[in-house]
Amino acid sequence: MNPRSTWVRCFAALIVLLLLSSAAAAQKKKKNQPVDTSPMPPMPMPVPDQIDRNIGEMLGAFQAGNIEAMHKYYSDSAVFIRSTYEPPVVGWQNYATLVQQQRAAFQGGMSVIRRNTSIYSRGDAAWASYQWQFDSTYNGKAYTARGQTTLVLTKEGDNWLIVHNHTSQIFDASMCGDQTQTQQPQQTLPTHPPLPAPPPPTKP
Repeated sequence: MNPRSTWVRCFAALIVLLLLSSAAAAQKKKKNQPVDTSPMPPMPMPVPDQIDRNIGEMLGAFQAGNIEAMHKYYSDSAVFIRSTYEPPVVGWQNYATLVQQQRAAFQGGMSVIRRNTSIYSRGDAAWASYQWQFDSTYNGKAYTARGQTTLVLTKEGDNWLIVHNHTSQIFDASMCGDQTQTQQPQQTLPTHPPLPAPPPPTKP
């Protein structure tokens, strides 16, 4: 046998052996690696969707009477413009105190229906407007109020907070039997979450 041919065959066999050993080692290493079970990071939600969700959660907390849960969506320095000809309510704590005092006027729970929401954003500022209907019981009679609200929000860290709430009430009625009868409650509710205002209430 030609010595040169023998040497070439031995060299080729050595190369094949090295390749197989390397592949086997890589496969073994791959099998021994722990499986990554961490969840995929959530896809970022568009700003209008984030704000729409926040408004829904804020109104839900308002209906439930959970003032602390509402605070999550408001700046401590938020300003609340009411439907009545009264000075604005400045600061979350002043607003929260007013709402807690006036909620007692309405019995039987509160229902807020939000419609026709429009949301826009520019950088770290955003604004939203929507129509609402508030239903509850006042002095033993069904009470309904309707109006519209404009919110101004700013981004603080990862959160959008309401810094300005301007609510206008355009209709309120207390109805018992004859639904043409309209009665104005005698108290004045703040204007933020749809608290029907007696004159106008505090609505979100």
